[in-house]
Amino acid sequence: MNITEPMFLALTALVDEPRHGYGIVQEVDRLSGGRVQLKIGTLYGVLDRLSAAGLVVLDREEAQRGRLRRYYRLTDEGARALRDEAARMAATAETATARLRARAAGGTA
Repeated sequence: MNITEPMFLALTALVDEPRHGYGIVQEVDRLSGGRVQLKIGTLYGVLDRLSAAGLVVLDREEAQRGRLRRYYRLTDEGARALRDEAARMAATAETATARLRARAAGGTA
């Protein structure tokens, strides 16, 4: 599965605890320093794809002020996928940084 940035951030938001949709939106905003602001419609599309892939599951539903809140949690498979994607991204960033260093030193990249 190709993990997009919104998927990556949603998975990261669920590492420490189950969250409901708006809680995920807030955590993604915090994690990205405000750079990524998920709309609710986009979030539920992301959650549907992550759920279909077995990376997140519905943890529970709670009624609050007459509205149903669905809480999602990261599965073990989701944690593995997040770990693998983070490692892939780190390796890519390391390669880019090394090439930029070589360029700055006057070498070719």
